Amino acid sequence: MHKARKRFGQNFLVDEQIIASIIAAIRPEHADNMVEIGPGLGALTRPLLQHLDRLHVVEIDRDIIARLESDYPQDKLVIHAGDALKFDLALLPAPLRIVGNLPYNISSPLLFHFAEYAGRIRDMHFMLQDEVVERMVAAPSTSAYGRLSVMLQYRFYMEKLLDVPPEAFRPAPKVNSAVVRMIPLAANEVRVRNGKLFGEIVTAAFGQRRKTLRNTLKNYLDENGLRQLGIDPQLRAENLGVAEFARIADACGSGQTIRA
Repeated sequence: MHKARKRFGQNFLVDEQIIASIIAAIRPEHADNMVEIGPGLGALTRPLLQHLDRLHVVEIDRDIIARLESDYPQDKLVIHAGDALKFDLALLPAPLRIVGNLPYNISSPLLFHFAEYAGRIRDMHFMLQDEVVERMVAAPSTSAYGRLSVMLQYRFYMEKLLDVPPEAFRPAPKVNSAVVRMIPLAANEVRVRNGKLFGEIVTAAFGQRRKTLRNTLKNYLDENGLRQLGIDPQLRAENLGVAEFARIADACGSGQTIRA
């Protein structure tokens, strides 16, 4: 019996009904280019392979890798040993479908890592801490809305699919979980000229979220510059949607507005 390792953030899904619901939501088809992040003891791996010609998995735990190698034929399961945060998804055929029960201790860095490959991805289905999923799908002017919301909604359509209680796992985590679907937005939807600048502005705006934009963005725009974009300088970051942040970034990048 494999013992879950805290350093890898391992909590293994064991609830068969939840597993069936996740597979039904993913709807795998035999020719899909699918990669599972952190297959663990195979709760999703086994049912996925019933539908797929081949499944790629990324796993860091050597004991689990050895188990996978003995349990599945190499022509069906392609194992990539290593850290998912460092894995180059460009090595796999596109369009990619990504699934996984992500380690909760590094879920946000993983999401940002995968977002860099949005152009190669068809969709993603992840099990995450419920609080993180609520932040991902949050609307402006709500308490859960923040940097994670903006940076992911800029690239993806996201939908919370399923609530998962702690008792669905072994060992049971101390938090509730949820399954989220992420689909990359079409190229003609909200885009910015300079993605790095966009990220810097969003980070600055939410860095002191109780302060107004006139203070948090003063190194990028002055009050007059914000007003030229139709944005009230007295608003806070949580009051702006993705499109407003995109307007600010594009204006700063083009030099069309007054810099502080």
